Parts: sequence; structure tokens; C-alpha cells
Amino acid sequence: MNTLLEDKIALLPEKPGVYKMLDDTGAVIYVGKAKILKNRVRQYFQSSKNHSPKVRAMVSHIADFETIEVHSEVEALSLESNLIKEFMPKYNILLKDDKHFPYFRIDMRQDFPRIEIVRRVKPDGATYLGPYIVGPSVQEELRLVYDLFPLRHCKKNIAHMQARGERPCLLHHVGKCCAPCSGTISREQYHAYLQEAIRLLNGRSGDLIPYLSKKMQEASDSLDFERAALLRDKLKATMALTEKQAAISANDLTADVFAVDSLHDARMVFALFVRGGKVIGTHAFPLEGDGDDAPAEWLHAFLLQYYGQGGIEVPPVILLAQPCTDMTEIEEWLTDKRRKRTVLTVPQRGIKHQLTDMAMQNCAALLAKNDKIRTREWERGEGALAELSGILGLDEIPSRIECFDNSHLMGTNTVASMVVFRDGKPDKAAYRHYRIRSEADGDDLIAMREVLTRRLSANGELPDLLVLDGGKTQLNVGIEVLSELNLSHIPICALAESDELIYLPEQDDPIRIPKNSAPLHLIERLRDEAHRFAISYHRNLRSKSALFSVLDSIDGIGEKRKRILFDTFLTVERIKAASIEELAAVKGMTLPAAQSVYLYFHS
Repeated sequence: MNTLLEDKIALLPEKPGVYKMLDDTGAVIYVGKAKILKNRVRQYFQSSKNHSPKVRAMVSHIADFETIEVHSEVEALSLESNLIKEFMPKYNILLKDDKHFPYFRIDMRQDFPRIEIVRRVKPDGATYLGPYIVGPSVQEELRLVYDLFPLRHCKKNIAHMQARGERPCLLHHVGKCCAPCSGTISREQYHAYLQEAIRLLNGRSGDLIPYLSKKMQEASDSLDFERAALLRDKLKATMALTEKQAAISANDLTADVFAVDSLHDARMVFALFVRGGKVIGTHAFPLEGDGDDAPAEWLHAFLLQYYGQGGIEVPPVILLAQPCTDMTEIEEWLTDKRRKRTVLTVPQRGIKHQLTDMAMQNCAALLAKNDKIRTREWERGEGALAELSGILGLDEIPSRIECFDNSHLMGTNTVASMVVFRDGKPDKAAYRHYRIRSEADGDDLIAMREVLTRRLSANGELPDLLVLDGGKTQLNVGIEVLSELNLSHIPICALAESDELIYLPEQDDPIRIPKNSAPLHLIERLRDEAHRFAISYHRNLRSKSALFSVLDSIDGIGEKRKRILFDTFLTVERIKAASIEELAAVKGMTLPAAQSVYLYFHS
């Protein structure tokens, strides 16, 4: 600790506040809060015996610090949340999921409000339902509500439409809207529909299903089969929506439920969102950060950042599967944000404990699933690379592998493709295709020689392994090109498609990789991707050639105008269908040229 830090620590106040640790570049690397600033900050620079590895690493990078005094710990929590969000410090536990969940918004103060989907909750007096976790399901639920209740869809000004005496739209005539714009429904009746819709969206549809069943039966008994069919469809829609909402309690519990767990180096908070006694959604939040902090600190950091972001509704109850640090202060902070009492608790029994237990089980299961996925990805990628390196006799595991393939049709439009796998995964930004300039006439060896020469002569990152789609002859061409360019140190092999055999330099007999093995699947994915990329480019050139061959016969249409017309209309059929005015409007075309094209196709 330098003299500057000693002097600043000695002058720290014995008051609550927030501190920012800075590195030698002035960047904020950690933000924390303290009941007593002087004691908390001084602890970092005392003996490191009791410090965790994370704290020791952080302290080694501290060049300066700044503090902000506040009146209470609740104020310190709020400020800490804002500063972490602003600076995203390296040594803080960070919530990486900044998604804003969708809500249904209904402004009941209006006479005929719409149901809107919004991403942020605002203190505007409107009713908000949610959060809902999956965007498409929100759209689907809204469509079901519109099927059940004739609420308005449009954004038009109802008062102006009524004053002008406008006629209702088609939705009214097909029974999808009650047409408040034409004054055919009262405010009270419209709000009655809204209340039923809100009950359904909140999961309280228990009496709606028997009501619809009864009405459907009455319509059927009176031989009003058209109305019975309509009620049947509404009943199915209601049951479909209700089935998606898992019942967990007979009480009207509204709560957010959180559990935190870890597996290896992965940390996660799993959330259940309960509204009206039903789980309306779940979400997993990955946490990032170095060190060996306790789960209580992870949960503390998560709550601070999750509810600190804008547009997140604070519910009346927050249930935790395990306690977090500073629970009392966080509860006060949340109450202050909500402007109503918020309870933060770790339930020990009953339905609330069942909820936290459910969240904990799901968190552990999802971590295990993600770990298996990562393991499989490693086996298919880097693990397969390691095995392949041993099979090919490479000194090092290749990071960048390039694979080449050719494509042509009866010797025309010969092209080549280069695909790149980095650490066993496709790097599509590095893919390249080549139009062969030589008169190859379908000769794959001429095409392969040209594309390898052009690729390896260019500046840029060189491959760690070259793979050629073909057999021994293609391999020999590759070896010759590498020798001519003084790049013989680059490993090379060729894959024969028919028998999945790999040919290596200076080996007469090919290697057969065991079937269904990870190295074989990796090579096959590489080869198939190069094949696909080459064929797609070849088809594109063929379509252009077909178009150009037609346009070649038109006076006044040269290479430049053929390109312009193709880029604008893409197909011959669209050019045929275009009017003279549309053709002349294309940048680079003139009226005489447009007339020539039009007359060619319509004479």
C-alpha cells in the first residue's frame, strides 16, 4: 500500500457509504457498500491471510479508490446497484441477462382501453399483468383473449370516430370486436369484458370454463349450432391457455421465487414467477464473476442488479431458497422502490417452501444439463481435435482448419469454396468462395491448384491444417503448391468421400478412422460444409448465367446493365413482368433501353 492510499484510508469517515476500487488506468474494478467506510476499506489492505483468492487478486490491482457517503445502508444499496450497472466492474458478480420481460398493460382509466404488450413497467396508473417469460407465448395468449372477448384491436381515437359517425371495421362483422367506435357498447359492458380477460390472463379462469360449457350446451339444445360452435372454440382456447399455467396454490399468491446454485465454474439463479397463485413463467440467469464467493453473496448481487434495472416490477413477496447477505437492508430497499411493503423471506414450510424447493431443483437440473451440453460440445469440438491430431500424427492440436472443395456443371462455372473451423467449430466469417479463372473445363486438379495458390499467396492468418475434398491426386496437388510457396510445414490431408478414407503425405495406404467416432464426425462436418458452400455459390452463378444469356440478345443492354437488372429484379420472370416505367426507373437504365427490354419480351 502506497503513501497516498494510507493517507486516504486515515481520512475515511466512520459513516455508511459506497466505495469504488480503481486500477492504475483509472478503471473501476470493484464496487462495494459498507456500514462504516473506514473499517471496510481498511480491511482490504490488512493481512491477506483471511482473504479469498479473488480478493487477493483484486487488491493486487488497486491503485486508488473513491468513496461516496450516504445517510443509511438502504441508500448505500441503491447507489451500489446503480454503480455496478454503470461500470460493470471486473471483480463484481455480474448478472449477464439484461432482458426485459413482456407485460400486458391495460389503462383502466380509459373508456375503451386496448390490451398492449410492453417491456417496461411505468408508474402511470395503468394495470400491468406479468412478467411473462417467452415473447411468442405472450402474442399467442393475446390472440386467445381476442378470440374469447370482442375487445378492440386498433389504436384509433374512439371519441373522434364516434363524433364522425364512422362505420365499424371488418373485425366487428366477424364477431372479433364490439365496435366501441360506433357507440354500440357501453363503457360498463366493455369493462366487464376486460375484467374477464384480466381474470383469464392472471390464471383465475376456474369459473369461466364451466360458464362457457353451460352456454355451449344451451345453444346446442336450442339448435343454435353456429353459436354453439363459436362457444366451443372459445372453450378450447380457454382450456389451452389454462393448461399452460401450472397451479401451485389455492391462494392468490403474487411472488418472485429465486434459488442459486453452482456446478464446476458455472453459477446460476433460477426464477419462478408466480401471479394469482400460478406459476406463469420461469427463467434462468447466468452469473459471471471470479473468485469463491458464497451463494449468499451471489444472491445479494443478483437481487441488487435484477431489481435495480428499469422496468422490473417489484412484487409484494420475494421468496429465496437460501438466505442472502444484508437481507434486512435489501428488503427495505425493495420496499422503498415499490412504495409498498415488500417481504423478503426464506420459507421453511408450506406451499412457499415447496416453491423455493421447486426453484432449487430446477436450478440444479439445468446446471447439470448445461454441463452435459458443454461436455458434448467439447467432445465434438476440441476433444475431437485432440483425437484427430493423434490419428494424423500432428505435433500440435490445430486451431484453424481450412477445407477446400470444387463444384461445376459439365465444366462450366467452375468454383471453389474454403470453409474454416476454429477450435472445432465453424467460423463462417472466415469462409471464402472463389470463381476459377483458369480454363479448367471440369478438371478438379486445375481448380484445386488455382484456389490453393490464390489462398496461400494472400496475406492473412495461415491454417494449422489443410483438408482437401478428394483422394490421393488432390493431396499431391496440395503438396506441390505448399512446396512452391515454401509452406511445406503446414500439415495437409485429403478425404476420399466414397470410403471416408484419409490420405496423408508420404504414406501409401490411407487411414480409416473408426466409424461413429468424434474425429470422423468432425472431418465429415468439415467436408460437408465445404461441399454445401461450393454448391450454393455454383448455383448462384448458374442462375446469373441463365439470366445473362437471355439479356445478351437485347440491343442496348451491355454487361453493366445486365448486372443492374439482375440485382434489381433477380429473375427473368420479374423482368418480363416489369413495365417500361419500372425498367426505366432502375438507376443506370434509360427510357430507350427500358423500351428495348420491354419490347423484347412482349413483341
